[in-house]
Amino acid sequence: MKNLKIKKIKRYLIYLSVSTIGFSACADYIDVVPDNVATIDNAFSLRNEAEKFLFTCYAWLPNNADAQSNTGFLAGDEVWIPVAQREIYPANNWRIARGGQNVNAPLVDTWRSGMWTAIRDCNIFLENVSNTSKVPDLSSEDRSRWIGEVMFLKAYYHYILMRQYGPIPLARTNIPLDANQQEVRVTQRPVDEVVNYIVSLLDSASNSAVPLIIPDQASELGRVTKPIIQAVKAEVLLTAASPLFNGNSDFQTVRNKDGEPLFNPVYDASKWARAAEAAKAAITAAESAGITFFPFRKTEYGQFKMSDETAQVLGINLGFNERWSSEHIWANPNYQAWNIQRDAMPLLTIDAVVGTARQHLSAPIKIAEMFYTKNGVPINEDKTLDFTNRFTLRTAKNEERFHIKEGYTTARLNYDRESRFYASLGFDGGIWFKFDTKSLSDEDTYYVQAKLNQPAGANNHGWINETGYFLKKLVNWEQAFASSGVSYKSYPWPTIRLSDIYLMYAEALNEANGPSTEVYTYLDRIRERAGLPGIVESWSSFSTNPSKPNTKDGLREIIQRERMIELVFEGKRYWDLRRWKLAVNYFNQNITGWSVNQEVTSDYYRLRTLYAQTFVAPRDYFWPIAQGELTVNPSLMQNLGW
Repeated sequence: MKNLKIKKIKRYLIYLSVSTIGFSACADYIDVVPDNVATIDNAFSLRNEAEKFLFTCYAWLPNNADAQSNTGFLAGDEVWIPVAQREIYPANNWRIARGGQNVNAPLVDTWRSGMWTAIRDCNIFLENVSNTSKVPDLSSEDRSRWIGEVMFLKAYYHYILMRQYGPIPLARTNIPLDANQQEVRVTQRPVDEVVNYIVSLLDSASNSAVPLIIPDQASELGRVTKPIIQAVKAEVLLTAASPLFNGNSDFQTVRNKDGEPLFNPVYDASKWARAAEAAKAAITAAESAGITFFPFRKTEYGQFKMSDETAQVLGINLGFNERWSSEHIWANPNYQAWNIQRDAMPLLTIDAVVGTARQHLSAPIKIAEMFYTKNGVPINEDKTLDFTNRFTLRTAKNEERFHIKEGYTTARLNYDRESRFYASLGFDGGIWFKFDTKSLSDEDTYYVQAKLNQPAGANNHGWINETGYFLKKLVNWEQAFASSGVSYKSYPWPTIRLSDIYLMYAEALNEANGPSTEVYTYLDRIRERAGLPGIVESWSSFSTNPSKPNTKDGLREIIQRERMIELVFEGKRYWDLRRWKLAVNYFNQNITGWSVNQEVTSDYYRLRTLYAQTFVAPRDYFWPIAQGELTVNPSLMQNLGW
């Protein structure tokens, strides 16, 4: 399928330097007009040229399909890589996870590496395309649509900055090139003002001619739609309502150069109600556009002999990693998940070539422990299943063969788990059913052998799995090992899925009004797709704390865990733990894994510590602004603790 191709147009523009107003300098060029005189007017003389500038505004979207470019993917505690590895290290986002953030050369420094330039591009576009005397061959409907798209992008780029730095300046319009020193020295605005400005842009975008669904799916998939706008609005307001931004007394002394407080230390419950309203609007828009959970049906794959257990796992995975899955609200076709699949994929056969399945993305033991039991409750709450000795060994029985190889010995932790555990994680002895299974049956298929000197073992310097847990969720099942080479079915990385906005709504509604049938309904939709009983049924029947879903605090804990499970490895956990102000709890725990350099089973399943993470609160909740920026623009204030 041919999709939208976004590229930066070349342009002659004189940008004020980042060191004066926070906008990056640009050395790109637009097509030169006769006599070698290039102007902005030429870029907006005709539809074709203006469209190039439109795509330039899109081109600044982050590449979340790349492990190194997706900030949240490696910056927290969810995914780990070997120190001695190939092609990823030293990833700046992983250096954040290892305590490397600093003020002299901040890691993942979007302040100086793109976002302000992206916003400046958006402002140039809006200023010119809003002028109806320009781009005369552009229809009024397309003009409205394009303006709506770029308003959305401008809002989103501000949101990226706010999420990292907290209070930021607002680039409502571009600063003139002849601006005086005072005009150039912009300052941060209070968080509530930043949020309201972002939301106002999103509302304007929603009221434009941006479509509900993409009309030309052969060439425009990936462009902004109304469900995307509504979903991002819900996320922005959910973030603003969360403890990091709502009533956070840790930052009550933080003020800008004008003496204005940048954080309101007073908790405002109405922010949750506003977020709930936005999330419900996002759900309505998504469902109106036909967005629904991926309908995996065994009958459509009649050539395979497939159990219900395997079908459940595949349906869950394809909701995330199928190309243009029915539950993708926003996926970017310009950033395809290909390399990240190779980085996650274990070597399942001795015939596979080293490097084609690099297996160096791994999940710490805490992530394996996070998933529910098959009864839909945490492993430390299940009153019918004992996980006290979860690190002891057990041999798989016949009835467990669709998840674990029959007769294979692995840790008790890997048994009796929910379907999302088996859909998300590969592990020693775990089944990995794929399209190229020669038997066409899930009773005789691939499984992981991860001990030293086994196919997926720690046998190749740098291309090893450090913890013993592989990121199965990222790999589409049509991956194939063949004599002609290894193939991966790429897919556009889903930035927002349907389950994400269901969880946003449940969280905001619980915080606004407490437990309710409405909250349970949206949580249970997700659990039903995962093959689990509803929240109330699971806790009343299987939990040692059966009343937990009946209180706001208890249900909050359930929703947070449900979100971490459902959206695992999607780059969401890192940002969620920060906005919940729980990063200080999670990012001060040890990163642990199995002893993957061992050959004997009993030695392999010894727990080992890979790294002792540290997170300094409240400092590490926000990025530092580079010291050089503060020197050049003394109107900026450094974030607390830096």
